[in-house]
Amino acid sequence: MSVRREQPGVPARRGPSAGTGRSTRSALDTLDALGARHARAKWRRPWRRGREGSAMLALRAALGRCLAGPARGGAAVLGSARGGDGAVCSPFIQAARWYARPVRRRKDIPSHLDDLPPTMLKKDYANVPIINSVDDVVKRLLSLEMASQKEKMKIKIQQLVEKVRRSPNDNGSSEVQVAVLTAKIRTYEEHLQRHPKDKNNRRRMLMAMDRRNKLLAYLRRVRYDTFENTCKQLNIQYTLPPPYCRRITKRWLVKKAFCIKVFQEVQKLKAPQRLKERRERQARARAAKEAAAQHEGTPV
Repeated sequence: MSVRREQPGVPARRGPSAGTGRSTRSALDTLDALGARHARAKWRRPWRRGREGSAMLALRAALGRCLAGPARGGAAVLGSARGGDGAVCSPFIQAARWYARPVRRRKDIPSHLDDLPPTMLKKDYANVPIINSVDDVVKRLLSLEMASQKEKMKIKIQQLVEKVRRSPNDNGSSEVQVAVLTAKIRTYEEHLQRHPKDKNNRRRMLMAMDRRNKLLAYLRRVRYDTFENTCKQLNIQYTLPPPYCRRITKRWLVKKAFCIKVFQEVQKLKAPQRLKERRERQARARAAKEAAAQHEGTPV
């Protein structure tokens, strides 16, 4: 929709729609920005782009007519919505307000990385000899205050590994693997609290939990004292896996009864053959016994 501009030397137009050009333009620009944001939010559903695009164009045109005043056709739109008394707002204005609703901020979720002091140096610079002689600004840049979550995760994994490792050179034992998986699982849990629809990271978290349960079950079976110490140091609540329990259904009962009946019929068919084989074994044993008795009774 084009907006009339004032020319120099020409008196400005006065009337019902005078002075609404700037407000109309700002309202339409705001609506375009909101529509673009809504389209970016719906990028996961491309089959709805066409319908939402046409709806946004219709909403933009109707809102423009409403803001332009009665002289440009806004009176019919507004009058149809409020019944002539102006008590009810236009549905197009309501839709625009719905697009412009405030964003709800989620509550801050506590992290397992909060206990790391911000003045601690990163893992790669902690053992550098000249780190104590550098400027305070450089130390701040190399500290955890300016570090990313990846750098903080390295420090956290190192702290957990130091609690359970067998020796200073132990980097691959079951306890160390459990410590590394515990740090990753807690990071995944915090991420999923903020983004509950992230299926990919949820799958990775479940795989890590399954791997950790297998390692803990191995430690519980082989080295129970190490298992207890690992769970205590890493604050892990280990739950025994439930015993195998099959759900009894009518189909399963019929199948089991049929299998038992088939087994019994097979045993009946094999009974004569088994009786014959047993008699043959008894005859051979009897013959061997008689031969041994004759050999003992024969004088040398």
